[in-house]
Amino acid sequence: MVNIYRSTVITAPIDTVWQILCDFNAHAEWHPAIATSTIEQQKNPNQIGAVRNFSLTNQQKVREQLLHLCHKHHTYTYTIVDSDIPLFHYVATVTLYPVTDKNHTFWVWQSTFDTPNGQQNTLAETVATTIYEAGFEAVRNLIKTP
Repeated sequence: MVNIYRSTVITAPIDTVWQILCDFNAHAEWHPAIATSTIEQQKNPNQIGAVRNFSLTNQQKVREQLLHLCHKHHTYTYTIVDSDIPLFHYVATVTLYPVTDKNHTFWVWQSTFDTPNGQQNTLAETVATTIYEAGFEAVRNLIKTP
């Protein structure tokens, strides 16, 4: 089992960052790796069980299901239900915490998953950098934009 943990500080209040992240289907609006995304069966994107079906900019397809969402604690958990990328039993959680002395946000993005033998390091690096760290930078840049 691969474990990924990435974190960063965003120099904006937690509510500002949460407004960007809390819509389970809005990642196509801010993440550079996401080309298009739709919620299946016209469900509310923040309804537990909602499935987002998206394409990456490299044309790979991924379907993820929302497992948990808590606006009060600024967190959600999701799982991959189908993917062109060989990530199995993938479960990820996004959590925001207030940095109270500066009115900033501490963002944690973590996941566990299995991969085919021999692909653990490559896929772990892809998830950590191409997804999580690129997402951090994209939100950071979006907040800087007037």
